Amino acid sequence: MTASTASIPVMTTFATPSRVRTTGLIMAVASALAFSSSGPFVKPLLEAGWSLGAALLVRMGIAGLILSPAVIRAMRRQPGFLRRHWRLIAGFGLMPVLLCQLFFFSAMQRMPVAVALLIQYLAPVMLVAFVWLRTRRAPSALVLWGSAVAVLGLVLVVDISGASFDLIGTLLALGAAVCVCAYFVISERAGDDLPPLALAASGLLAGAAMMGVLCLAGIMPFEAPPVSVELAGVTVPWFVPLLWVAAVATTVGYALGVMAVPRIGSRVASFVGLSEVLFALGFAWIFLAEVPAPIQFAGGALILAGVVLVKVDDLRSAPRAEVAASAVPLP
Repeated sequence: MTASTASIPVMTTFATPSRVRTTGLIMAVASALAFSSSGPFVKPLLEAGWSLGAALLVRMGIAGLILSPAVIRAMRRQPGFLRRHWRLIAGFGLMPVLLCQLFFFSAMQRMPVAVALLIQYLAPVMLVAFVWLRTRRAPSALVLWGSAVAVLGLVLVVDISGASFDLIGTLLALGAAVCVCAYFVISERAGDDLPPLALAASGLLAGAAMMGVLCLAGIMPFEAPPVSVELAGVTVPWFVPLLWVAAVATTVGYALGVMAVPRIGSRVASFVGLSEVLFALGFAWIFLAEVPAPIQFAGGALILAGVVLVKVDDLRSAPRAEVAASAVPLP
């Protein structure tokens, strides 16, 4: 699942010890690496007959159960933990967990994994536009140039003039981008009162519960046949990619991600998160033999360049924003 100069102001620690920041950076990169394997491992399972609802329910459920001791520990230490934080937990379960995965994997079924992920990482640019409309305050020239470059990259990535263009897939990937924004904004609220692992675990369990309701109601089909899939030319049973995605990609990705954001801030975390695109491209190439077209490579490079420009301006103005935000209490 990003914040830019347009992100919601929150209280952060102005002087972070270098060791904590280094640990946070390592966690953020490891989280991006774990997340990037999700698409290449789930896509062949969906193509073999598993429904998206079944794959996501099992994925979120297993990951939530693995991390559930963090919730139990938080409930023992803080009586009324769920009552006090239910809004953030429900929001995390709905946006960064359920809808982000639903949108992304739906888009991934209609386009290459790396292309869907590149569109998803337009989140910083979307935040720029949102805050510009809300505050009527124009962003800096660097941000405007970065946004323009990223939008041009989007046009090349979706290849509007080509036969591979898929409007629905593009809109689904953009929906995932909105959820990515929520991921970083909500994760930055984690701290001593709301432990990051407890937030990730409770959010995953909440997302699994929501998906369970959708499956029981028949809104999302639940089909889980005992199929075999091919990964990197090797045929493996269905539970191999599913267990990897649940126990590694999801558990490690969300756990390290929510622990990294409070350490390095949503701005730096969203910048480091761009590495997920490169990791996903490598996984898709190795396991699915899926390589974007040359024009999509060029568009991807422009999207990354544009987001980098937005984030450079964001990081440059971060100290001033943090000083101002530290004087404003959270609502």
